[in-house]
Amino acid sequence: MKRQQIVEQAMFAAWGVSLIATGASLFFSEVLKYIPCDLCWYQRILMYPLVILLGVATAKKDDKIASYALILSIIGGLTSLYHYSIQKIPALQDLGSACGIVPCNTDYINWLGFITIPFLALIAFTLISILLVIVMKNAKEK
Repeated sequence: MKRQQIVEQAMFAAWGVSLIATGASLFFSEVLKYIPCDLCWYQRILMYPLVILLGVATAKKDDKIASYALILSIIGGLTSLYHYSIQKIPALQDLGSACGIVPCNTDYINWLGFITIPFLALIAFTLISILLVIVMKNAKEK
């Protein structure tokens, strides 16, 4: 497969992940009526622009946006990891109670005992970050 093809497919996949993550967060809040906590809002602030940035970059075949989008994705992933830690590590759970109207240690969902909304966001940010690193690596070599 040509490097340009790898770059285009990885950009498209990163955009797709950001679109699904954004749609899922809107589904949780607008359809299921889950009120986002403060940390959820920060994660949304970092995810939502990725839909637009990666969508435009994919359409224009502009791989230079990858480094900028990667910064948003890494910060979002670290925020998600912190949020997930507050939910799942007993020693940190007290930090979540001072998080605003909705406590950040609230588990709206807890599938299989470990899959929560911040965990899903962490997976999305991680996938986007990996895909953007692939874009950057292959864009340099084409």
